[in-house]
Amino acid sequence: TFIMKKNWWKILAALIILYTIIAGFLFKVPAQPILHETIRNVYFHVPMWFAMIVICLVSFIYSIIYLNKSTIKNDIIAAEAAHTGMLFGILGLITGSIWAKYTWGAWWVADMKLNGAAATMLIYLAYFILRGSIEDEQKRARISAVYNIFAFVMLNVFIMILPRLSDSLHPGNGGNPGFSNYDMDNTMRMV
Repeated sequence: TFIMKKNWWKILAALIILYTIIAGFLFKVPAQPILHETIRNVYFHVPMWFAMIVICLVSFIYSIIYLNKSTIKNDIIAAEAAHTGMLFGILGLITGSIWAKYTWGAWWVADMKLNGAAATMLIYLAYFILRGSIEDEQKRARISAVYNIFAFVMLNVFIMILPRLSDSLHPGNGGNPGFSNYDMDNTMRMV
């Protein structure tokens, strides 16, 4: 029972993820023109981007903390959060590309949000290359923290700000209506 009391949130999280996967593939979804069954990707694609943004925010915060209190633990948390965030970003790009193929007819289209997401991935890739190129631990941590702050700011510019200033195929951007009561039903919201 001690293990259950200590790890209840992990068990709950695993059950919620299992529920989401099963419901995402099996529950009924609204029939929408163009989207059809691909609307199920809302269950996977969108949460991956939200997870990436939140995890990169954690990385950003720990980079700031590192610059204030130069402990290697803070640098490690910032770096590993960036790695995890990029995993979610890559999965977001993959699920988005699959969705684009069935919705827009191409694996990749000239869309500001897609190109911004790709630019963000490249900026974080440069962060990892930078980290790997500096041998001195303290110097690597300090330079990486500064670059990581820059990377997170650019993530917000490329994913949240610029797509809202131009036309976009993505729902809720550039005059394109977002998912609404018409598109989603209560079953989808529950998942």
